[in-house]
Amino acid sequence: MFSKKDDKKIPEEVLNSRTIIAKGTLLEGNIETFGNIRVEGKLIGNVKCKSKVVLGDSSKVEGNILANTAEVEGEVVGVVEISDVLILKSTAIINGDIVTNKLVIESGATFNGKCKMGAVIKEIKIGENVEQTKQQPTIAKEKTA
Repeated sequence: MFSKKDDKKIPEEVLNSRTIIAKGTLLEGNIETFGNIRVEGKLIGNVKCKSKVVLGDSSKVEGNILANTAEVEGEVVGVVEISDVLILKSTAIINGDIVTNKLVIESGATFNGKCKMGAVIKEIKIGENVEQTKQQPTIAKEKTA
């Protein structure tokens, strides 16, 4: 009755849902979910998750990840923004920047990029048309006369 307009109740079954992208699967496009997501295949696109993202050892994500928590065993090419804890397992390969509150890196993990810890991550908004954080490089063409 006196709730804010933006205060929407999300059903428990949605919050507890799980999405799995199996090994051998190629998915092109962005994913937004309230529930957990596990990637074992290849994803070309961004992931926005209000819960936990798990990237298995056979996974490869070419895009940005924005989530509450994450555990990475596979490869990521893009920016990883985690509002709570990011765990990089020994087989993890991250080629991109990390912004997280807490970071755990196991021996053997590879990380090439900048890291900012203790930062306040923007609120994860699902279902809104928000400008993508991944910027495409601009290549200037040389004029010929």
